[in-house]
Amino acid sequence: MRKNVFKIMVMMLFVFVASTTVSKAQMVIDKIDLSIFPAAEKGYKKMVIEVPYSENDKNKKIEFSVGKWLEVDGCNTFNLAGSFEKKDLQGWGYDYYVFKTNGNVASTRMACPDKAKRHLFVSARPETVRYNGRMPIVIYVPEGYEAQFKIFTTDGDTYRAAEIREKNK
Repeated sequence: MRKNVFKIMVMMLFVFVASTTVSKAQMVIDKIDLSIFPAAEKGYKKMVIEVPYSENDKNKKIEFSVGKWLEVDGCNTFNLAGSFEKKDLQGWGYDYYVFKTNGNVASTRMACPDKAKRHLFVSARPETVRYNGRMPIVIYVPEGYEAQFKIFTTDGDTYRAAEIREKNK
C-alpha cells in the first residue's frame, strides 16, 4: 500500500514539473512571426534579439549596440559614429530599429607606442529599452556590422530621492 502511494506521489510530482516546464518553454516559442517586419534594404541585414519570458520582466532592461570588430591600439577609447532610428511597424503596434552610420570612428588620442594592439568591438552609443520576453527586438544593421546586447536586472526595490531645502537669505 505504501509503495503504491509513494509511486502515485512521484508520478504527480513528475507531471507537475513537466507541465510547468512546458508552459515556460512555450512562452519562449510563442514569439511573433518575424516575417511581418519589412525586408532589409539593400546594404542592410535584419538582426533579432530574443530573450526568454520571466516573471521579473519588469525588473529588467536590455541595452543593445551596433558596431564592428577592429584592430586598435592598446590604450585609447574608440566610438563609432551612428545612431538608431526607432520606427513603428504600421498596423501592428510593434517597433523596430534602423541603425545608420557613415562608418567614421572617433577616438581619444593618447600616445601608447609600447602597448600591444587589441581586437575590440567598437560601437556607437547604445540604446536601452524595456525587457520584454514576449517580443523580439528587430534591428536593421548595415552589412559588415553586428548587434550585441546586455541584460540589466534590478532587485525591484525603489528608492526615494532626498529633497534639498534652500536656506532663506
